[in-house]
Amino acid sequence: MRILESFPEGRATTNPYLVQLDRGLREHVQVDGFSWWRALTAPYDVFHVHWPEILLQGRTPARALARRLLFALLLTRLRLRHTAVVRTLHNLRSHEEKSPTERRLLQAFDRQTTLWIRLNAFTALPAGALERTIAHGDYREWYAGQTCPSTVPGRLLFFGLIRPYKGINTLIECFTAITDAAESSATLRIVGQPHTPELARTLGALAAGDPRIEFSLGYASDETLAHEIGEAELVVLPYQEMHNSGATLLALSLGRPVLVPRNAVTEALANEVGGDWVLTYPDTLSPQDLTDALAAARFSSHTARPDLSARTWETGVAGHLEAYACAVRAVRAR
Repeated sequence: MRILESFPEGRATTNPYLVQLDRGLREHVQVDGFSWWRALTAPYDVFHVHWPEILLQGRTPARALARRLLFALLLTRLRLRHTAVVRTLHNLRSHEEKSPTERRLLQAFDRQTTLWIRLNAFTALPAGALERTIAHGDYREWYAGQTCPSTVPGRLLFFGLIRPYKGINTLIECFTAITDAAESSATLRIVGQPHTPELARTLGALAAGDPRIEFSLGYASDETLAHEIGEAELVVLPYQEMHNSGATLLALSLGRPVLVPRNAVTEALANEVGGDWVLTYPDTLSPQDLTDALAAARFSSHTARPDLSARTWETGVAGHLEAYACAVRAVRAR
């Protein structure tokens, strides 16, 4: 079986989730990284897509138009060759703004999808869709060679790509409102690449005047993330909408508790790995939520490590191989 993945190979900034999946699959089947030439001319049995909207993006209007035309050609080729299409649903919806043409192309791609992979049992799927649920793998092996320092008392951390929906402005506002003497030593680190320069300026203005807040803006290497997460007493991820979060699993993989919004997904994760490791808050984050969670993280008697036994990559790779085989059988049966 030959698999074409929707992401190119060999990039240092590729999401480690994708890299670990790619490496595991290559031990069993032929896997090719994405290029438009390969997608439109090479033979493959399965096209596995993670974020199809990325395939439509271009840095200039001309490039974006070219991508749309190529995407339409790819849809035609997939249909004529009866190629199995497997789609992993990472988010409930795209966080990118899309034109009407892009929406129509993505809707056509959805109709052509053979099998859907969801990362948790709460992801809604099209009625009657062929699906598999395969849990997001952990990052323990990926970071095994990195040094993780001791925690800094009172250190709160947000890390990851900085985008508006992740609620970082609310986090800053809540943190600046903490004046309790017991938490006077608390500090907040915000680490990651801002989506736009305007967003970086907005967050900087919100934090101005509070020396307890520090930024490290830009791409963060694995070494940097291991250091930052290691120093955190609590990782705070106040997303406005949290469904699947690689950042949450990364913090847990490095043995640091997380504070996340309370919903069915995060409550299930807390039950899976241990409630001491996944702390939740209802509705909108408040200053009291931060102080309560920091106290809980500090004084809780954690188990030695969060239970991530259901998220090994051996299990995940096996699930993907079975899903690919099922998708190929489905298109052949048609």
